[in-house]
Amino acid sequence: MRSSTHIRRLRRRPPLALLSALWLLAGCNSQVQPMESREVTFQGQDFTVVSLDLHREALTLHWKNTDTGQPFGDIQSLREWGAANGKRLMFAANAGIYDQSYAPLGLYVENGKTLVPLNLVRGNPAAGNFSIRPNGVFAIYRDGRAAVRTSTDFKADAKPVDWATQSGPMLVIDGKINDQFIHDSNSTKWRSGVCARTPYQVEFVVSEAPVNFHTFAQLFRDKLGCRDALYLDGTISQFYIDGTGYAGAPTFMVKPYAGIFAVFAEQ
Repeated sequence: MRSSTHIRRLRRRPPLALLSALWLLAGCNSQVQPMESREVTFQGQDFTVVSLDLHREALTLHWKNTDTGQPFGDIQSLREWGAANGKRLMFAANAGIYDQSYAPLGLYVENGKTLVPLNLVRGNPAAGNFSIRPNGVFAIYRDGRAAVRTSTDFKADAKPVDWATQSGPMLVIDGKINDQFIHDSNSTKWRSGVCARTPYQVEFVVSEAPVNFHTFAQLFRDKLGCRDALYLDGTISQFYIDGTGYAGAPTFMVKPYAGIFAVFAEQ
């Protein structure tokens, strides 16, 4: 497994007005696909939100380097692989919870191939947050639509997918905050999550400081309008956003990842 110690912030984040100008300029180049990234404050906490339109941006998952068979392990390695293959990394995020061997703990589907099966084992304390019920699946189906489903509902649907990752717990389920969460809990960590606000509008969120589960779930439901949202991971979560560098947990806390979400643009 590659070390993640060389992951670094590329530069200080410029003002949002400057970022907007940069995205407008990027939009003039047909080879660079713009996406919306913004800073959001909710209940006194700061978050970075990345919105993807699946009509414009191809969201993919990457675990192992197809050239070497070895796990990428970190975003910088994925970025370098993309550059070597004529692709510019526009966005990346760790994809979910994994086991002690740095393999996805639950379902993992990459380009239509199931590399790890759905995991419905209950009550395993070694699984940490993954064992908080219900856990869930983020999937992009064959028709290009995205959805977050509880793991049991995903199994019942039995629909083929192109890309999928299982993580947990579910943050929001059918418009309701997971009842396992405590409103004033003092269990706070850097946290990341994802929802499909519509079948083609995907929202990724990472906190810029430790936050509890309940507040994080409220952000998805009350600020972003997500009826279903999935927790990805905590403490180690970082987003790479082209033009701004890294958002989320401090670099020294980041450990090797298993699956990594990515949006590439042709160079």
